[in-house]
Amino acid sequence: MDEKLTVRHWCRIASGLVIKDGEVVLHSGGENGVALLAAAYRHLGLNYPKFFKMDALSKAGFVAGEVLLSDEKDRFEPREDRAVVLFSSSGCEADDIHYRETITDGNYYPSPSLFVYTLPNVVTGELAIRNLYRGETSAYVLEKFDAKEIVRLVSEAFVDEKTKSVLAGWIDCPDDGSVDAMVFLAEEGEGEPLKPELLYKLFENK
Repeated sequence: MDEKLTVRHWCRIASGLVIKDGEVVLHSGGENGVALLAAAYRHLGLNYPKFFKMDALSKAGFVAGEVLLSDEKDRFEPREDRAVVLFSSSGCEADDIHYRETITDGNYYPSPSLFVYTLPNVVTGELAIRNLYRGETSAYVLEKFDAKEIVRLVSEAFVDEKTKSVLAGWIDCPDDGSVDAMVFLAEEGEGEPLKPELLYKLFENK
């Protein structure tokens, strides 16, 4: 673990809330899952039509990224020094189930739009495309939220000398009605030290 790495900003999306750095960005009044993400999209005043074609996992990553990076200068300048490393428990399972339903016996009409999202790393690609990142993108499926393993793998991303910061975190959408995300920006510099204890603390913000 690199003792110099810190968490500069973080975003939590769960239980009808969108939070950035401890401040409530949106309280949806009971909406969750895809409905919460759509409410956040509207609340942020975004204009990115592709959002509505995304699966729930990618929508969650997109919204978390928009909240997390909203104040970043020169945000849309191409950069090779930022990696994207995300973690999930269910991965793309919800999309796998939907896709399988389109190819059942007697109803063989596979959906290309669903097939696009039958890989859990698609969300990292969506973030890289949106923000013009050209660094490493990785997606890991863990049995459960494991802050120690997340810190280890995020720290390893910095072995690449080009990597100066990592957009990382946990995004889980087991179905369209559920979203559980905690995404953060890790880098050397100002912020709280990147340690498992901090990630567990941030994960409990909901």
